[in-house]
Amino acid sequence: MGLGTTLLLGLIAGATILIGLPVGRLRAPAPSMRLFLNATAVGVLLFLVWDVLSAAWEPIDGALTSIHEGDGGTATAVGYGLLAAAGLAVGLLSLVFYERWMTAHVTPARPFGPGAMTVGETAHRRGLASWSAPRRLALMIAVGIGLHNFAEGLAIGQSAASGEIDLAVMLVIGFGLHNATEGFGIVAPLAADTDGTGVARRPSWAFLLALGAIGGGPTFLGTLVGHGFTSEPVSVAFLTLAAGSLIYVIAQLIGVAARAKRSDLLAYGMLLGLLAGFLTDAIITAAGV
Repeated sequence: MGLGTTLLLGLIAGATILIGLPVGRLRAPAPSMRLFLNATAVGVLLFLVWDVLSAAWEPIDGALTSIHEGDGGTATAVGYGLLAAAGLAVGLLSLVFYERWMTAHVTPARPFGPGAMTVGETAHRRGLASWSAPRRLALMIAVGIGLHNFAEGLAIGQSAASGEIDLAVMLVIGFGLHNATEGFGIVAPLAADTDGTGVARRPSWAFLLALGAIGGGPTFLGTLVGHGFTSEPVSVAFLTLAAGSLIYVIAQLIGVAARAKRSDLLAYGMLLGLLAGFLTDAIITAAGV
C-alpha cells in the first residue's frame, strides 16, 4: 500500500476521536451526571490500560516462551522488561513532577487597598497553571491517549508497509471504534468545569479540537513512522508510556468520586465504560483482526 493511502487510513482512525468530544459542551449537567460521566471515563481508561499493557507484554511473553523452550531470548526478555519498566515510570512519574512544578509556579496575589481591604484574593497563575483542574485533567487524558494512539498508528503503518492490506484496513476500523470512546474519556472531566462564581463553563470548539488533535493526531504520526520502519521496542516504549500516564489520570478521576462519596455512581459508570471498551475490542476480534 502506498504512503498516501496509508496516511489517509491513519487520519481516518485518529479523526474518529472527534465523535465523543461534543459531550464536553453539555450545558450545566447535574452534579450526579458529572460524577457519572467521570466514572464512565474511568471505565474507558481502565480498559485502555489493560489493552496497552497486554500489547506491551506480548514481545516479553514471547521472549520468555523462547527461554522455556530452550531457544534463547534471555537478553530480549530482560531488555524489553527494562524498557517497559522505564516507560511506566516515565509515564506515571512525569505527571507527578509536572503537577508539583505547576503548583510551584502559582504566585499568591499581593493584597492592596486601604486598611484590611484586599482586591483579587485569588492566586495569579501563569501558563497552564491558570487552567481549571478539570481542563488540566482533560489535557493529561489527551496526552496519555495520544501516546497510546501513536502505538496504534505504528501497527497500521507497519501492516500496510508489509503488504497486509486486509489487516491494515481492519486495524483502522477497530482503532476508529476505540478512538470514538476515547474522545468521550477526554472531555468527561470538563462537565465539572466552573468559573469563580460556580457557573458551569463550556469549553470552546477550538479547545475541544485542540484536545482531539493531541489525542487523535498521534495515530496519523504513528502511521507515518510505522510505514517507514518496523520497531518493536518503539512500540513497547510508547505503550508503557501511555499506560503510566493513564494510571495517574485514573487515580485523579477516582479521587473526584471519592470526595463526592458516591460509590454507586462510580461503580455504574466504571461498568459502563469497561463494557464499552470490551465491546469495541470484541467487534475487532470477531472481524478477524
